[in-house]
Parts: sequence; C-alpha cells; structure tokens
Amino acid sequence: MQYTITCFPAVQDSIHLGTLVGDPPPAPVVMGCSNDEITRLHHSDEPPEAGSLYSREGAYFSNAEHHSMKDILTEDEIYCCSLSKTLCHTSTPVTVGFYSPCGTRLHSLLDQIAECMHKESIRREESEYQRTHERPRLPVGWNYLTLLWYLVFYEPVITEVHLRRKNIDFIFLRFSAWQYAGSDKLWAGLVTTLCDHIRHYFGPLPLSFYHVMGSKPQFASGFSQNEWRVKKKVGYTAGGLAAALAGGVALATTAYFVPGLRDGSVLQILGTAIAGVSTSGALLTIAPIIKHLIISQKKKIESMTNNEKFSSHLGFMSSVKKEIEILTNFVYYMEIFERRRLRIVFEITSLDMCYPERTIGVLNAINTLLSDINAPFIFILVVDPCIIASCLEHAGCMKGMADNGYLYLNRTVTLPFSIPEIGLRSKMRFLHEAFQSREDLMYRIITRNVEEGVKKAKGNEVALADMEASTEVDQHQIDAQAVQYIHEAFHCLHDELDSLYKYIPDSIVQMRRIVNTIPITIRLMTQQHILRYTICPRSVAAWIVLANQWPCRLSWMLQCMEDRLQNLPTQDYEKEPMWHVFTENCKELFSQHEELHNFMALDNDPELFQKFLSCDFPFSVQDGRKYLKHTVNLDHSIRHKMGQLRSLSSLEKDYSKDEANSRTV
Repeated sequence: MQYTITCFPAVQDSIHLGTLVGDPPPAPVVMGCSNDEITRLHHSDEPPEAGSLYSREGAYFSNAEHHSMKDILTEDEIYCCSLSKTLCHTSTPVTVGFYSPCGTRLHSLLDQIAECMHKESIRREESEYQRTHERPRLPVGWNYLTLLWYLVFYEPVITEVHLRRKNIDFIFLRFSAWQYAGSDKLWAGLVTTLCDHIRHYFGPLPLSFYHVMGSKPQFASGFSQNEWRVKKKVGYTAGGLAAALAGGVALATTAYFVPGLRDGSVLQILGTAIAGVSTSGALLTIAPIIKHLIISQKKKIESMTNNEKFSSHLGFMSSVKKEIEILTNFVYYMEIFERRRLRIVFEITSLDMCYPERTIGVLNAINTLLSDINAPFIFILVVDPCIIASCLEHAGCMKGMADNGYLYLNRTVTLPFSIPEIGLRSKMRFLHEAFQSREDLMYRIITRNVEEGVKKAKGNEVALADMEASTEVDQHQIDAQAVQYIHEAFHCLHDELDSLYKYIPDSIVQMRRIVNTIPITIRLMTQQHILRYTICPRSVAAWIVLANQWPCRLSWMLQCMEDRLQNLPTQDYEKEPMWHVFTENCKELFSQHEELHNFMALDNDPELFQKFLSCDFPFSVQDGRKYLKHTVNLDHSIRHKMGQLRSLSSLEKDYSKDEANSRTV
C-alpha cells in the first residue's frame, strides 16, 4: 500500500501570526505520487478511504493530509499554551480553577496543557545548557549511587546558583475523585496518590534513605556557591563505627592466627565484642531504612485513616501533615541534586460528581495539608463552578462557613481560568474526530511517524530547517513582546501616580488572582491578535481588575450587550460606554436580586464601581466585546444564568402583553 503524505511548507509560518479562521491552507505538496495519481485522487468517483476528509472542491484528503492541516493551532491550543507558559513563571503553591462545563473536552485540554508544559521544559533545558554548559544530574546509573551517598553524608544548601536556574521539570498526577467517591475520606485518596506517585517516580530506596538520614535544605549564608555541606556528626559517627569495626576485626584476626591466643583469649573476646557493637550500630541505622522500604507513606496514611481511634485523635491531621512535609522536603532535596526546579502538577478531575461532604474534604486538603509556603504544587481543579458552589452551600459541615459557595471558591482558587466557548477550528477538529473510528485514530499516530521520516528525506533538510527557524523567530518575537506588555501592566498596578492601585483589594488571595491572570490574558492577546491592533497593557490590567472585583455587574453588562447586538446590531451602539449600558439595565438587575443574591455578593463597593467605569476607565461596548474573548478570570456560568433569567423575564412580558391584548379584544 502507498501512503499519500501531504506537507504544507508555509503552514507553520502562519501558526503564531494570528491566521484568520477562514484563511485557506497553502497549496499542498504531495510526496510519493505521480501527476496521474494526483489527478486520479481529485477526480476519482470511488469513495474515499475510512477517515478521509472531503474538501469544498469535492476532493478528499487522507489522514496524513488532514494531520498536516492540523499543524495550525486551534483556539484551544492557544489557550492551553498561554496557561502553560504562565504556570512556568507563577510562584507555587498555586490552585488553578479550570472552570468549564464541557465534559470530555476537558481531558483533551489537560493533555494539551501537559504537552505545552513539556515543550517549555525542553526549551528551558536547552537554554540553561547554553548558559551554564551543565546538564541535569538524573539519578540513573552511577548518579543513583551518588544520590544515596549524598543522602547519607551531605545536606543541601540553597544558593544563588540554584535560584538563578530557569530549567524546570514537571511531574504530572491526574487524580480522578470519582475513583475514591465510595470512601468516607476522599481527601486521604488525594494525599496517598501524591505519596505513591512520588515514591514510584524517584524510587523507594532514595525516599527511604531520606526518611531516615535526609535533611531539609538550608539557605546559604552570604554568597557561597557551594550547594552541599558535609554532615560532620554523621561523618564522625560513620568513621568511628568503621574504625571500631576494622579494629575489632583486626584484633579478632590477630588472636586467631597468633599461636597461644586462639582459644578464649582476652584479645579475641575484645575484638569480637568491638566488631559486634559496631555491626549492631550499623544494623540499627539500616533497620529503619528497610522498614520504610516495606511500609510506604501510602500504607502508613491508609492505616492511620482506617484506625478510628487514631483518626479521632487530636494529633491525627498533624501526623498526616508531617508526612506531607517530609515529601515536600524530599522534592526540594532532589531539586538541588538534579540541578533544576521540580513542580508537581496535580490534575483533580470528577470532583463535581462526588457527595458534597467529600468534595469539601478535598478542598480543605488543598487549603491546609498541601499549601505550605513555597510548596512545589500546582493544582489544576477541573470543575463546573455551578455544581461545586452548590455542593459547598448544601454541605452540612460547612453551614455558616460557605453559605455562598462562590465566595468560598474564590478564596481557594488563586488562578481562575474559565474555558471560553469552543472556537471554530477546535470545533471542526472535534467534529472530524467524532467521524473517525478507533482504527482511524490509531492510524493517525502511524501517519505522524511516517511524516517525521519524510521530513528527514534527502533534499528537505534545508527547507525544513529554514521553516523551523522562521517559526522560532516569529514565536520568539511574540513572546518578547508579551513579556514587555506584562511588565508594563505590572508597573501600572503599583504605580502611585496611576489610579488603578486604588481598586486593588486588600486580600492577598485576590491580589494573587489579579497578578496571575494578567500574563495569561496578555499572552492570549499577543498570540492571536498581534498584527491587528496594539495592546494597551494598562487597559488590560484594568479590565482584569474589573472582572475580579465586580464579576456580577460585569457579567450583567456583557449579557445585556450580547442581547442588544443580537436583536439590533448597530455601529453606534458599539461606541456607547459600558457605564450607560449598566445604568439602562440596572433596574432589571436589582429586581432579580433574590435569584442572583449569591452572585451579587461577589461584587465589591458599588460606588468604586461607578467611579471606575464612568471616570477612570470608561470602557466602550466595543472594548468589552474585544476583551471578552480573552477574559479567563470571569466565571462564564454567571453570565449564562443571567441570560436564562432575562429570557424568562422576556417571555413573561410577552405573555402578559398577549393576555392584555386578548382581554382588550
């Protein structure tokens, strides 16, 4: 069988330059087919093979051709790449609220985020190697023995050299809460999953050594470049035991071989005693290591949670937290040994399918057990905010603490990321995959491998190298401009001469939400629209503050704007200030305060809102529509709820008018 491989030479140049959705792909170059075969492909009346995709002209593309067309980034891929780059720079621990009610699409998005973070990790690795000419020291082969030696005799030191390292490695864990939904302590499944994965990732022996003999990294005093410090006490103890053992063996050996001292001599007894004492000391040190090899942290925590007497004890949660601290310190240790940063990405899914009380336990574990300062955890909380908020409000154990589930969720999430509606390119890709069978999807993997082989064919190296270099330059320019915009936006936040800082909340969590959201939003805008208009960093920062401080009022304005533009789209309306939109429709909003009281509680001072939107930052309807596409810190479920209420209200008005007209007749 002969496969048709289609390559689009210029397609990657348009990936990062804001290619329009409707733009046609470049002319394909078909490899491995003669002109007659190409003509037959385009004019044959035979039905296409399974998984082929028809074009508008009636021709069809094979799976390989369709894969080449997929090189153009979809909207979902752009969102995921922007989030992954932001997570590489965000300080930990961070909890990402991955908000979307889109079901199975979430798993595809999580896979794309993991892929983007892996690519960013490789890029940083090469950049760090060019700077230091030093590769990460992976615990494999001789390095594995070196790690065990360091765990016994050295303690790590956090130096300026380590803090300057930019290379980073991500450890991904996907925790499906539904698999542990039958347990009364769902949070314990979260903790044991973490312990078990770290044990398998680094190996049980290094972790057991660290439990017994490891030490927590200490900060360097001054500008010392030495990342390791000898444990003098351990060295003296080990040296004393070794010397005692050697001396005891020497005495016993001498007494055995010297005539007249072999049977029951004092020298032989003394030598045997010294050797036995030193050996027993070594065994006492090795015994705890063997114990931790047999009994893992996962088994230890499970036994504690299963023991009702111990689980009801006051020190139960403290004991669990100590186990987590040991694990966290071990990750710090491995960071210095491997000469790179380590981040544990915890993807928590299916939480909105569990009982309310068990959902609360997981959120509490994130807030308490796994939230130490500088802990290397990135939590991606994949939930539908409507369901989670309802669970929080109806959980009996949270009565009085989470009467408003949205407020509680805002205190937990430090980086909100609301998935927008599916874009055209993403929708067409999912639609095409829905048509394919399992064999077609597997065939795409084989086709991708064939394409990689074709790219290495003779005569294409130069063209491909030029294309990849051009793409890297374009992406580098976009990233550089995004970084410049991000710094300008951050400067506006803490500029005393600017009025924006007055609207920043006093809550540290809310500050982090705003600071973490700005890079994502700016990267999205530079990635998609860098050639269409110039971004104003101050306006972007102000819009993010508006969405964070007054989500209910902003959602109401956006919904009113959407309804108006659907019914009477005019250019004059797009120039109208958003404050006028609010004043025209605020009576309707306040009339529905009973249905929207939880949403309205999210808003801050209404007088500041008026000053913000009418004086300091007078956004127009056109600005609102432009920023909405890239607003990730606004829960879209609020706007959808408002849309339903407005639709019901409109139907009631129409029904009342019809009744009045019928009575008049």
